[in-house]
Amino acid sequence: MGTNATVTGAIVLAAGFGSTILTAFTRDWLRRRAILDQPGERSSHATPVPRGAGLAVVLVLVIAWLGLTAWLPLPPDTVVIALLAFALALLSFVDDLRGLPVVVRLAAHFIAAVVALAFFPHDALVFQGLLPLPLDRTAAALLWVWFVNLYNFMDGIDGITGVETACIGLGVAIVSYAGGRDLAVPALVAVAVVLGFLRLNWQPASVFLGDAGSVPLGYVMGWLLLVLARHGLWAPALILPLYYLADATVTLARRARRGEALWRAHRDHFYQRALHDNDHAAVALLVLAGDVGLAVLALLALARPLIAVCLAAILTAAMLVLFARRGAAD
Repeated sequence: MGTNATVTGAIVLAAGFGSTILTAFTRDWLRRRAILDQPGERSSHATPVPRGAGLAVVLVLVIAWLGLTAWLPLPPDTVVIALLAFALALLSFVDDLRGLPVVVRLAAHFIAAVVALAFFPHDALVFQGLLPLPLDRTAAALLWVWFVNLYNFMDGIDGITGVETACIGLGVAIVSYAGGRDLAVPALVAVAVVLGFLRLNWQPASVFLGDAGSVPLGYVMGWLLLVLARHGLWAPALILPLYYLADATVTLARRARRGEALWRAHRDHFYQRALHDNDHAAVALLVLAGDVGLAVLALLALARPLIAVCLAAILTAAMLVLFARRGAAD
């Protein structure tokens, strides 16, 4: 037991440091190759920034997860998820380089979700038995694909996806440990790799995740949440990502109502509207504060799920209102 704990801790720490080092090397390579995110009317940065370093982050996460499988009793589908996440990272890196049709990206996301769900235990129902197995898996696939895409949509300012991923990962780790589940260490690895990346992505960011990072990270975090749900911990699984879910979904609904192309770049998200003097760090810290509150409520949900969900909805609504008012003050 002591040996496992030592090795596990070493892998988590190595993942964090490895993420920083490999991201820095990748950033320099991207800069030499002129693989840059150019500023535009709807972007939130003023100078070209290397884009696509998420490939390094995901590679470190995958290696760490595969290493953990030799030491710990992880969920049986961990290896499949790691390999699918890396495949999504490679495909998304191609998208960063030259762009891919929307239908190709969505097809890849659906395939990754469906393949992974095929490895879920047959008696593990994400929606707690409210739906028969075929509908349960169909709804889970649709939700997962939406989560992957909203993660990509929300990655629009320095530090925000690193903060969100770290908070969800830490929340999953705490809830899993308290609930006697087997997700704590994989979740901590996810926290470590994004913290390693965040050091280079905090304002002013010297590198961006790109789709190569935001898409597979959304996929991985979606899996962690779905595993919580299939273990019966549906309330924490809903609460932890609630801010990202709400901001992306409400923004998408508003754009659809206005007849706008949903896949085009924009600055309509609540967090984007909250930027004052392009202060990314201030908004990222507000997201951090809200996410910490959601993590506390996710822990409360182990004992009082309905109360915790209601309080989380109020907290999330308050975050959206705060961001909207900050935007209106400009």
